[in-house]
Amino acid sequence: MSIVRTKSGRIAAALAFFLASATAASAFTACQVTDTGGIDDNSFNQTAWKGVEDAKEQLGIEGRFLESQAETDYEANINSLLGGDCDLIITVGFLLGDATKTAAEANPEQPFSIVDFSYDPPIPNVLGQVYATDEAAFLAGYLAAGMTKTGVLGVFGGINIPPVTIFMDGFHAGAAYYNEQKGTSVSVLGWDPKTREGLFTNNFDSLDDGRAFAQNLYDEGADIIVPVAGPVGLGSATLASELGPDRLKIIGVDADLYYTDPEHKEVYLTSITKRMDATVFDVIKQTMDGKFEGGILLGSLENGGVDLAPFHDMEEAVPAELKQELETIRAGIIDGSIKVGAE
Repeated sequence: MSIVRTKSGRIAAALAFFLASATAASAFTACQVTDTGGIDDNSFNQTAWKGVEDAKEQLGIEGRFLESQAETDYEANINSLLGGDCDLIITVGFLLGDATKTAAEANPEQPFSIVDFSYDPPIPNVLGQVYATDEAAFLAGYLAAGMTKTGVLGVFGGINIPPVTIFMDGFHAGAAYYNEQKGTSVSVLGWDPKTREGLFTNNFDSLDDGRAFAQNLYDEGADIIVPVAGPVGLGSATLASELGPDRLKIIGVDADLYYTDPEHKEVYLTSITKRMDATVFDVIKQTMDGKFEGGILLGSLENGGVDLAPFHDMEEAVPAELKQELETIRAGIIDGSIKVGAE
C-alpha cells in the first residue's frame, strides 16, 4: 500500500523536521576560555572564536566565551563553565594546558578541546588542536630571504613556549634553505634553533614592546621582521607603517594580518596563518555528531590547517620566479622530500 502525502502535509512534515533540527542544534553550546590576549586580539583567540561563530551561523549552535585577564583566571574560568551548560569547552593557548588537564581529569564525562596543546599520553575527553606551523613558516623564511634587500631578517617571540618557537624554527630553517639553494648568506636575528635562545617580550599584549623589539632589529639591519607574539606584533606594524614598507616589512602570524590589522595593511608581506577557526569548527561538528574522541587534530600544509596568506598589496613586488619556487617547496614539504626541520 502506498501513502500519498498532500502538499500541506509535506509542508507540515518539513516544518516539524526543521523545528526538530533547530531545537537539537540550539541545544548544543560551545564555550571558550581565552588566553590573556582577549577575544579581539587580532590573533589566535579571535581566530579560534571565529570557529565558534561559524558554527553558530552554519550549525545553529549557541556559543559563549570567558576572557582571562591573567593566568590566575584560567582555572576559575574553566570551572565556572562546568556543570552541564557547555556541551564542549574549548580552551585557547598552550598556557591553559595544566588547568585544562586538571579540569578534564576531574570531569571525565565533559568533552574538552584545547588549541595549541596536546597531551602524552592522551586524555580521553580532551582533543588537542595542534598545528605544523613550522611548515608554513619555512615558506615564509624562504620568501623573506628572497625579498630582503639588506640580507638581514628578524624574528622575536612573546614567550619561549613551543607554539611560539615552532614559527621561529620554521622561519629560520626556510631562510637557511634559501641560502643553501642560492649560495647566499642571509642571516636571521632573534632566534638560534640550536641553543633555543632568542628574543622574547615575555608577554602577548604590550604594543610598546612590539615596537621596541622591531626597532632594535631594524637598527641591526633587519628589513623584514616576524613578530610571533600575538597583539604585540601590532606595535611592530605601527613602526613599519611609519618607516614605510620599502624600509621595513612585517610577516604576520596566526591570522591574515592584512585583514585583521587593516590600519597597517600596507606593511604586511604575508602572514603565516593557522586555521584555528577551521579546526575549532571541526571539533564542534564532531562533538555534535557524536564522534568526539580524545587525542590530536593536526593542521598542516597538506590539509590546509596552516598556510601562507596572499601577498595582497605586495603581489607585484614578489618575483614570479620566487612564487614558483615557493610552490615547488610547498609540494616538497607535503610529499616529504623537503624536511622542514633540516638546517
